[in-house]
Amino acid sequence: MKTNFYPLPLKIILFLLLFFPFLANAQTEQDALMMGKRQLCVAGSVGYNSWTDYWEGTFKRNNDNLGQVSTKSAMLMVNYGIKNNLNIMASLPYVKIKATQGTLNGLGGFQDVGVFVKYQPWQQQFGQRSISIFAVAGYSTPSNKYNIDFLPMCIGLGSRVLSGRLIADMRVNKIFVTLSGAYLHRGNVELDRPAYYTDHQINSHEVEMPDAGNFQLRTGYRTPRLIAEVFVDNITTFGGFDIRKNDMPFVSNQMNSTKVGVEGKHYLAKMPALGFHANAWHTLAGRNVGQATGFMAGVDYIFNLSPKSAQ
Repeated sequence: MKTNFYPLPLKIILFLLLFFPFLANAQTEQDALMMGKRQLCVAGSVGYNSWTDYWEGTFKRNNDNLGQVSTKSAMLMVNYGIKNNLNIMASLPYVKIKATQGTLNGLGGFQDVGVFVKYQPWQQQFGQRSISIFAVAGYSTPSNKYNIDFLPMCIGLGSRVLSGRLIADMRVNKIFVTLSGAYLHRGNVELDRPAYYTDHQINSHEVEMPDAGNFQLRTGYRTPRLIAEVFVDNITTFGGFDIRKNDMPFVSNQMNSTKVGVEGKHYLAKMPALGFHANAWHTLAGRNVGQATGFMAGVDYIFNLSPKSAQ
């Protein structure tokens, strides 16, 4: 998607990032959008989700020792177009967890640094119809040694993750359907104790993490300045075990979820490099996860770094 963008004074950029720190969801590793060659997208985000009920295995329940568990997050993301069909992006979120009841204090801090390379090897146009294929390779690693043995108050699972994703995008005029699937290979993690119990006793500080898959369907309306869509997102863990009755979650639990949501994105007509975004979602089904409802909202700005922009 190519657009002519114009430079914005640095003071205005700082103002936008300070007073409109919303969703950075423009041209992510999951969608069918690309930055043009030598275009740099800088985005900031905030988000919120909460749950009271959760699945203990397949049994849905609540817990008066937790009450409502909420997560506040903020994220910085950058995306650079090496070529029109080759992008590299990086992200770093900050996460804060809180429970309304009980004695458990939520944790907070920077989570995992993620780097993704997105490639569009094939696109075919048929009049007003088009089909595009994308491939995405990703790697994420904890930005610090945060606590992973205090779920659900932890900010992450602490695992290094290698991922590969395939995306197929089909568009007829302004209506599109995007289908994607990813495989996430998770590295083992270490606990600050010499033994732990899953469904049997393990005398080691190292925990073998199950791999996972992510499957997503998006459909809606797309123009160069406006996108409105609905989505279904599923995460399935290939292995792991269920939370034991009245026990805390564990880092290698099987954690499955299916959520549905809506998302909108708009770039201003008089300032086409500036975009605003928002989404909302709800968890329909899960296993060893909370039935969360959440939203994110945000702003991004696209810099044209090609030589002609300096003229």
